[in-house]
Amino acid sequence: MAKVVCVLYDDPVDGYPKSYARDDLPKIDQYPDGQTLPTPKAIDFVPGTLLGSVSGELGLRKYLEDNGHTLVVTSSKDGPDSVLERELADAEVVISQPFFPAYLTAERIAKAPKLKLALTAGIGSDHVDLQAAMERNITVAEVTYCNSISVAEHVVMTILGLVRNYIPSYQWVIKGGWNIADCVARSYDVEGMHVGTVAAGRIGVAVLRRLKPFGMHLHYTDRHRLPEAVEKELDLTFHATREDMYKVCDVVTLNCPLHPETEHMINDNTLKLFKRGAYLVNTARGKLCDRDAIARALESGQLAGYGGDVWFPQPAPQDHPWRSMPHHGMTPHISGTSLSAQTRYAAGTREILECYFEGRPIRDEYLIVQGGALAGVGAHSYSKGNATGGSEEAAKFKKIN
Repeated sequence: MAKVVCVLYDDPVDGYPKSYARDDLPKIDQYPDGQTLPTPKAIDFVPGTLLGSVSGELGLRKYLEDNGHTLVVTSSKDGPDSVLERELADAEVVISQPFFPAYLTAERIAKAPKLKLALTAGIGSDHVDLQAAMERNITVAEVTYCNSISVAEHVVMTILGLVRNYIPSYQWVIKGGWNIADCVARSYDVEGMHVGTVAAGRIGVAVLRRLKPFGMHLHYTDRHRLPEAVEKELDLTFHATREDMYKVCDVVTLNCPLHPETEHMINDNTLKLFKRGAYLVNTARGKLCDRDAIARALESGQLAGYGGDVWFPQPAPQDHPWRSMPHHGMTPHISGTSLSAQTRYAAGTREILECYFEGRPIRDEYLIVQGGALAGVGAHSYSKGNATGGSEEAAKFKKIN
């Protein structure tokens, strides 16, 4: 029987919820491209409940223990004394969420001789050293599309929040003020602005679709050009390179995977290509951006705002400059872990585990690495190599309550 180690974020500071703001979730049968939602044989949780924290356990305990497996759930993931490090020696499956990643570096994979499956409950498997996984014949899988729309909604919210100067205006209310001039001195309309997405996959296209009704001019760059029909439908302008797109956009949103080719693609040099006063939104991966270059661009005014919810490492250390830089709209990595999204990715995790333990094929769209090579959606989205370098910095993180 297998040991399954599941790394999840901590419960709320006031304890695991006993009730919720809403009684149910809207019913969704399929994703926009026709892909069906996860189809496990059964679930052992109530949709709309908090599944992504330690007490939620992704709704997996009954299923795994009824089938004779051992489940270890922990939020202790960083450093040599962590529970994850201790449990790796005989773990067959490691489950992690992108929002609170269990960094499976080559060193950690070497300490896990029984590891067969690295499963991402969500989208994005760059916290796994994919090269090391290929060399060890470890399957890497994720629940594709489960939270793509959730992230796209967060992107739109962040763009509006930054451009309209929402957060500082809200803070004036909290402070008891009525400082209209202070609020609007950095507030603009998005109508007529040029917005571009780096990558036009599921999230990127969903963002563009949601911004079109705002009267914005839509741009994109991607190594895979969209069908002509989609370009005409959304009146898209395609740019062959990221650099060409940066210079025409008032807002740039990053929606591409992290791998060695995209790491730190936003840096001091590329930021010089942006319009002065542009806004940058990153809900993809923090390491797409040079951390200190972003802070410098905000301080100099080259960027008018930076927002998103992805950091490197995660959780971010208390002294991470993105916590204190001006004109930011940062959140903890929450865009893809709404209660709605959790219901989908918990069900998808269960589906993948059922396939794995029953010897059935895992859906091709869920596969990142299999049989020693990039596979499924991974072959389309990732490249060989390692993007986990530097993750040991997470060990410096101290909990903030």
